Amino acid sequence: MNRRRLLKATAGFAVLGLAMPRTAFADAALRRAATGAANAAEFGLTPNAAQNQTAALQALLERASAESIPIFLPPGRYRLSSLVLPRQARLVGVPGATRLEQDDLGSLLTGREGNHLALSGLAFDGRLMPPSGSGGGLLDIDGTLHLSIEACTFANSGGNGLSLRRAQGNIRDCAITDITDYALYALDSSGLDIIENTVSDCGNGGILIHRSALGADGSRISGNRIARIRADRGGTGQYGNGINAYRADNVRVSDNEIADCAFSAIRGNSAGNLQISGNTCLRSGETALYAEFAFQGAVISGNLVDGAAHGISMANFDKGGRLCACTGNIIRNLSEDGPYPSPMAGFGIGINVEADSTVTGNIIENAPLAGIRMGWGPFLRSVTASGNVIRKAKTGIIVSVVEGSGAAVISGNVFEDTPNGAVVGHRWAEPATGDLLKSGIEAIPHLTLAGNRAD
Repeated sequence: MNRRRLLKATAGFAVLGLAMPRTAFADAALRRAATGAANAAEFGLTPNAAQNQTAALQALLERASAESIPIFLPPGRYRLSSLVLPRQARLVGVPGATRLEQDDLGSLLTGREGNHLALSGLAFDGRLMPPSGSGGGLLDIDGTLHLSIEACTFANSGGNGLSLRRAQGNIRDCAITDITDYALYALDSSGLDIIENTVSDCGNGGILIHRSALGADGSRISGNRIARIRADRGGTGQYGNGINAYRADNVRVSDNEIADCAFSAIRGNSAGNLQISGNTCLRSGETALYAEFAFQGAVISGNLVDGAAHGISMANFDKGGRLCACTGNIIRNLSEDGPYPSPMAGFGIGINVEADSTVTGNIIENAPLAGIRMGWGPFLRSVTASGNVIRKAKTGIIVSVVEGSGAAVISGNVFEDTPNGAVVGHRWAEPATGDLLKSGIEAIPHLTLAGNRAD
């Protein structure tokens, strides 16, 4: 660190009444700042001061920004309100000990059109104060080329935890908890990595990757632990999801553990080229894994779903939803109870699929309505279900036999304990055939059945 340059840049602090004498504590804190950061306690910031310290910290950040010098905040509480970050801001604290408390309505920290923003080891406490505008968060950023947020905590927000627009960078090893609205709302990102964070106890959503219009996003959400996501605003799936991608293409969601969400653990709405792999999804209130509406392209593989109203749904061919590979998932212990009355003959289905898709090598157990449902009315085209194991399902596979349904192949599946039949044709919600493994397949030209076994 070039301390002389910073001292020169911060000349005049004494005139502003922001200087403080050197103390043994300040000397010790400076020695702990091994990153070469300037110690804020030497330039007007007082840990645990009763007064608001926004002006002092903002002045220091602006002067340090010109020299690209990080600022170190020693342990303690700092009361702030609507601090505006400069284009380059690097703020470092001691994890679990440097606390930034919201002192008025609005956001704690805001930034616009930033170049570099790095935050590390800071604890944000919103004290449940509401944001000054819609969509605000404890951290409210619009336009950042290089974002790095590590080892921070965000708690007790009256709005969102983090609100990001047009951001690129990473959020890693953070904890976001006790949030009134969304833990992390990211709009129009350009490659955002959200890695190994803990998210819990949020009012309306966990991690949201949204876009203003359909387009490439490229965000990666991996290794996070997400729990207890409510849907305080109600609805039928707009809220209450652990991870939600909306109109965002090329998003990858992998290796997360997600439990106790009011609706979906992972929900993609009109999100093309969506990859969902290796996630553990426990006790979802509605559909655990969802690709819906105008999506094209989804890979859902190697996930474990234990407890949900539906397991996996790849739906809305009527809206253009198509092109899925659903492979190697374990789905078990589904429920007939959902968060609203079902418009499609009830809950309790392992996998729903409609168009241009393959459902292969999955294991489904304890599905009170059906293991797999292929199509809904005429919305069925080019679907295969092969090599799946379906146990303890009221019906093994339901397949649409409504006029206008497209081709479907059901082969090499193993069924056990399916009292209403292994494969049954339906017209919408109602059964229209007996068990097609036993007879009747000849009269349904769009279906091919081969090599299945029912015990």
